[in-house]
Amino acid sequence: MTSLPPLNALRAFDAAGRHLNFRAAADEMGVTQGAVAQQVRLLEAHLGIPLFERLPKGLAFTAAGRGYHARVTTAFADLRSATNILKPEPGKVLVSVTPTFAAKWLIPNLPEFSATHPEIDLRILATEKVSSFHGDGIDLAVRQAQPPFGAAIDAIRLFRQDIVAVASPQLVEGLDLPIGAATLSHLPKLHDAHDLWPRFLKAVNTEDRSGHGLHLSQTALAIDAALSGQGVALVSKFLAARDISLGNLVQVSAEGLSGNQDFYLLAQRQSKRSPATEVVLQWFLAKAGPDA
Repeated sequence: MTSLPPLNALRAFDAAGRHLNFRAAADEMGVTQGAVAQQVRLLEAHLGIPLFERLPKGLAFTAAGRGYHARVTTAFADLRSATNILKPEPGKVLVSVTPTFAAKWLIPNLPEFSATHPEIDLRILATEKVSSFHGDGIDLAVRQAQPPFGAAIDAIRLFRQDIVAVASPQLVEGLDLPIGAATLSHLPKLHDAHDLWPRFLKAVNTEDRSGHGLHLSQTALAIDAALSGQGVALVSKFLAARDISLGNLVQVSAEGLSGNQDFYLLAQRQSKRSPATEVVLQWFLAKAGPDA
């Protein structure tokens, strides 16, 4: 395996590339200008190619140097991010949630939390990936799942997966709500990765007569499409509750579905939770639905 370049040389190259000036890079790193120049020369010798053109008033990238600097900068950013996640910080709580939960429930409720608990540095990791308490350094996670969970995890149900059909008021303007199955069958459908429309239409004893509809990868996108009047979306009721209360969405059908996977708050056992994590956990419980 080709050996990696010396870390100090990479740091000097990173700083020099951002400033395109050895003196400014030296000031940032707290060393002499000559030391930075020497480290960059060592890196160039290691790679066997020049990375900078030395100009009378600074530096300019070579073609190879510009591309290499972009990759080195990204690598350092990833290292800093990984370190910040794992580094213990009093008051910091990292919560892993799905993008849909983040966009449609958590973000709208965060101003209240920030006003009540300004001392807590709440950080949100929005990802579909299953996060690890140890490997990813998360403190809490909200996931759509079903028991059983691991023996070392506390799992608290926040919301049941109660599925309802919603649309913008403009899409169903002039129709008497709730609409019947025959009317619903002709309205355009918005599909997400959960693909619940076949079950829903079977439950109301009808078929889809609206065509292919729009297919989206996330429920949040289906809700946004419904808000813009592009069709009817099937969503967990609590995710649409805010837009329904504001009149941006309406529940178009009286029927609903009970999903197989409810929304759970996952945490390590209480003995391993920080005081700040416990505060955030209790806030989630206070904001949760009646079935929590």
